[in-house]
Amino acid sequence: MRALVKKRTVINVLLFSAMVAVTALTWAGQVAGTVVHLSGPLLAKKADGSVKILARKSEVEQGDTLVAEKGTYAQIRFIDNSEVTLRPETTFKIEAFAYDEAKPDADSASFKLVKGGLRSVTGLLGKRNKEKFSLKTPTATIGIRGTTFVAQYVGAPPVTAGPASMPTPGTGMPPGLHVHVIDGLIVLSNTGGSQNFAAGQFGFVRSNVAPPVIVPNNPGLKFTPPPVFNTTDVSGNAAAAPQRAEAVDCEVR
Repeated sequence: MRALVKKRTVINVLLFSAMVAVTALTWAGQVAGTVVHLSGPLLAKKADGSVKILARKSEVEQGDTLVAEKGTYAQIRFIDNSEVTLRPETTFKIEAFAYDEAKPDADSASFKLVKGGLRSVTGLLGKRNKEKFSLKTPTATIGIRGTTFVAQYVGAPPVTAGPASMPTPGTGMPPGLHVHVIDGLIVLSNTGGSQNFAAGQFGFVRSNVAPPVIVPNNPGLKFTPPPVFNTTDVSGNAAAAPQRAEAVDCEVR
């Protein structure tokens, strides 16, 4: 009798584990947006470990890690009409994204910038539920207040290149997170503290324990996608909000 009960318990555990796995894969596979512009190779590392080469009009999903190769700019339009444009040599993960016009309480937008840089334009989700948006980076988490901003994480230089505070070769900027707010307001937070940044301001976070600081001038932050992306360049002057890209003739849900 005990053996039978034990066997049933094992079967129930296995069934429950299988259901959890299926649910996780289903969640990870939910469509979050579409590639609307692309200038080179873009890869998606899927939640199940597979890798997919993306093209214009390709869908991206929750759980995808997007990798923009050298020379690649990629613009993603999410289902709430928000946009993220990745710069070359960027790794960006869509940890969670959910938007339903009829269910604002279920909004979710959680991203992770592993390396490289991007420009983010707030959509409907960010306008009605600003607190549901977060962009994690190695040194700080970015929150929004209805915003267009550029962020770039510069990794530490090789040991032979000099002190960690020196500019990283190829960027001209010191290691850490650099931001430029084009429109609206963002907040950078980590264990060192929090700091708001308004339109026209530049910010820097050296490490995950150093407080975010406002810097007076552009430290060398550049973001220049091809003209077809309908965006403005980043300079030391306050920039106008980028124009919206044209609509794509494909379904994203």
